Amino acid sequence: MNSSVLSPAFWFGMAMCDTQSFPELLSTCTPDSDKNIVDPAISPRHPGVAFMEMQFYPPGWAPFQLPGGISCDPTKWCAALNIDSLSENPVTGQVLNSTCVAHIGSPEYVNFAFITKSGHPQPNSPPNPVNATIHTFTPNPSADLFMNSGDELAVTMHDTPNGLQIGINDLTTGQSGSMTSSAANGFGQVEFAPTGTECMNIPYNFHPMYSTSSEKTRVTWAAHSYNIAFSDEIGHWDYCTSIASSTATCNGKEGIPGDQEKADADDTFCQPASVSLLIPVSGCAGTNDPGFDGTSYQPLWPDGNTQLHPTPIQYTSPLTGANYDVNYSRMAFEADLPRIEITSTPPCNRSTGVDCTLIPLTDDGSAAVFYPFFSTGSEDNECIWRIGNHIPGSTNDFGQNNQYGQLLVLTYTGLGGHPMTLIEDFRQILSHNPCTLQE
Repeated sequence: MNSSVLSPAFWFGMAMCDTQSFPELLSTCTPDSDKNIVDPAISPRHPGVAFMEMQFYPPGWAPFQLPGGISCDPTKWCAALNIDSLSENPVTGQVLNSTCVAHIGSPEYVNFAFITKSGHPQPNSPPNPVNATIHTFTPNPSADLFMNSGDELAVTMHDTPNGLQIGINDLTTGQSGSMTSSAANGFGQVEFAPTGTECMNIPYNFHPMYSTSSEKTRVTWAAHSYNIAFSDEIGHWDYCTSIASSTATCNGKEGIPGDQEKADADDTFCQPASVSLLIPVSGCAGTNDPGFDGTSYQPLWPDGNTQLHPTPIQYTSPLTGANYDVNYSRMAFEADLPRIEITSTPPCNRSTGVDCTLIPLTDDGSAAVFYPFFSTGSEDNECIWRIGNHIPGSTNDFGQNNQYGQLLVLTYTGLGGHPMTLIEDFRQILSHNPCTLQE
């Protein structure tokens, strides 16, 4: 099985300064500083914050530049630096004007740039959403860093005077690539203009927001509570037997062979098998509204059966410090299931926690067959993390789905600056780091 039918991307994340992003109350943000920690329960005046996702995209399905497409190449992986911002003032209830939203796609917008061998975006492909073109989202095999399945990568993320720099060194092939989130590379903010029709890019160097990572270093508009993070972006693919090309929706049946039913409204961003770069299957990238029916929620994940299922993504715990030689002292498991179960039947009540479930519900109201979990193993005498099912040789499955812990109440800024609480996640914090790396 190809990884693209389980997840469109895995990523490493970090909170970023963005003075034109939520909550739109301060004009400054000190880079790399815990002075930016502001508890919304105490004050709404948090510096503007965005979230960076260093995403890796699997090969073999629909081309990246098509709606719902996730692949750069038939057999090779690619990667891109994404920075998500939210153009909203929760105190006044204002959002970015509708003309600009129509142009950039959403009040939650993205700066996007493929990791390139030169460290710069290709011509006519600016990352900022105001000026982005089709070339921004079109992979270029001669310029972008492509990687093979099974390659060993060294990924670094560090600040520079011109913004966060991502570096990827492919230790298997000897190739490398990078990208700096700088104004010189075309990164930029969208000016917060809630009235009128203006849609202006402000060239901007995006810097990390905090100097540490803990429960306090939040992106205060996001469902998740984390800063430094790893995630596998699940819930974005399902099979479809027939696709309406004019609307890119499924007008046949959804689901894996042997468990199919009539398609519903959540089957969007669909592409036919004919456009696939390698694996000739038709499918849809939108699958979770109202039920969790996609391939992510089937026992198709890595489990040691390499004849039928893929091998796992393996990664070590992150290191911090000037020389990348300091282990983080703690870690946590977190799943934002309550946030995305609000359209389930019955819906998750994010005020009380009623009907918020650790295993999400399908369209039929029954529990999903499977939900992936993290485990640790050993590779070359080093501890490694993996995500999927139980894998033979795992050293710890952390209780499998129980690893995600209990319902988490988070405080957000509401209308008028008043604090409000919502249940957005399940979370379990461990008092130690169970998978330290020896450097």
